[in-house]
Amino acid sequence: MANYCHSAEGLQEMKKTDVIVVGAGPVGLMLAGELRLGGVDVAVYDRLPAPTEESRALGFNRRAAESLGQRGLLTRLGAFRWGPMGHFGGVRFDLGMLDEDHSGVLGLSQARTEEALSGWLAELGVPVRRGYEVTGLRETPEGVVVAFTGPDGPGEEPAAYVAGCDGAGSTVRALAGIPASDWEPTRGMYTAEITGVTPRPRPIGERLPGGSMVVCTPLGEGRCRVVIHDPSLPARPEPGALTFDQVADAWRRLTGESIDGADCQWLWACGNSAALAEEYRRGRVFLAGDAAHEIPPLAAWGLSAGLQDAVNLGWKLAATVKGWAPEGLLDTYHAERHPIGEQLIRNARAASKLYLGDDAMDPVREVVGELLGHKDAAEQVAGIVSGLGIRYDLGKGDHPLLGRRMPPDRELTLPDGTRTRVADLLHTGRGLLVTTDDTTARAAQDHADRIDVVTGTWTTAPEPALDAVLVRPDGYVAWTSPGTTDDLTQALDRWFGTARVPQSAGR
Repeated sequence: MANYCHSAEGLQEMKKTDVIVVGAGPVGLMLAGELRLGGVDVAVYDRLPAPTEESRALGFNRRAAESLGQRGLLTRLGAFRWGPMGHFGGVRFDLGMLDEDHSGVLGLSQARTEEALSGWLAELGVPVRRGYEVTGLRETPEGVVVAFTGPDGPGEEPAAYVAGCDGAGSTVRALAGIPASDWEPTRGMYTAEITGVTPRPRPIGERLPGGSMVVCTPLGEGRCRVVIHDPSLPARPEPGALTFDQVADAWRRLTGESIDGADCQWLWACGNSAALAEEYRRGRVFLAGDAAHEIPPLAAWGLSAGLQDAVNLGWKLAATVKGWAPEGLLDTYHAERHPIGEQLIRNARAASKLYLGDDAMDPVREVVGELLGHKDAAEQVAGIVSGLGIRYDLGKGDHPLLGRRMPPDRELTLPDGTRTRVADLLHTGRGLLVTTDDTTARAAQDHADRIDVVTGTWTTAPEPALDAVLVRPDGYVAWTSPGTTDDLTQALDRWFGTARVPQSAGR
């Protein structure tokens, strides 16, 4: 039964939804699934009456793929390919020189990602309410009341928390009064997906005189995407005003090729503005994805960062709703993800300068290319692009995994001889303690209502040694033995709250 009403009196009689997620793009859908895994009553609102077929991002980076994989979701996406070559702002470098695989997912439409996540939510029993546009937020002593306009007219619904995953120019951000730092647009771009005509492929882009660039990415089944970057295009395009004739004219002018006879599936005009919310949390309202950090379209960096926002926030908000979150846990969302947003804006602006700059940038491109031929430099840049370079401050210690993501393919041999990957042990969305001895396992038994404890041996002995590791639900390492200053109890209390001591009979 729908959990909303159309009168103030009705609010007093309603069961309050734990969390309303606004926006049914990949970030909002992922966050809703994470919350539901944590036992939260969650609903998703989206202003569109049906999912759009537009796919502004074609894939995502390695860490985003790992996050989907640790929930068992990669197999839902169907066939896709990994990118063996890396690039930063169009300057290529070989990922094969690195010790770890940093390749990302290429050529996967955002529509397919949304379809897979929507199927996951349906199985979890999460309602996605299409055609519901949020028009107001009102805080109460118990939570937030969301006003909306839906298929049956205006209404309101109370919730304990609201998460704005509603994209650039976020309505939730504006209604919550959260300011953002803005970078004004300086140039525009046109994007169109077409069938019936096959221009010469230019998957990373072909630079043209005067600071112009054209991109043509084959998508299979006679479909391709064309993108036009040109200084003459409007930096602030009028929404909905672009026509395919304008795209075809610009393509012919810049390439000499005709795409006039193509069937246009969808098109889009945008500028290169950027924005970063000053707060990712204000009271009971949270921001994630483009609502928190807007960047120009660039190698699906924004989508990848947004999925990481979702897996960082989801378990923390669920823990708070369920009552076991330690003090200050929700504040770590902003503390951990806002610096990543700052880096995202900086890196995107730097890459755009390399990617779209005119011939005056050629010496810089040559120097960057030479640097990326060295393994250490390539490792640093690959960590930026792939998301594998993220390290949170999760405790004091010298183990190289502390604060970093746990390699998801690390394999464990269980006492019965079966083998399992760390990623498979995270499907539940709970915390995870992997240990090679029973003593450490017993030390965590009072937290068994919120973490999974698995005892076994590493199939291949890790270097440096790793006798035990505590992994947060988002896949990041919160404690190791050896290598962490705090003991296991301190780490458990910091991230998973005080243990609930079982009551003995008769008490």
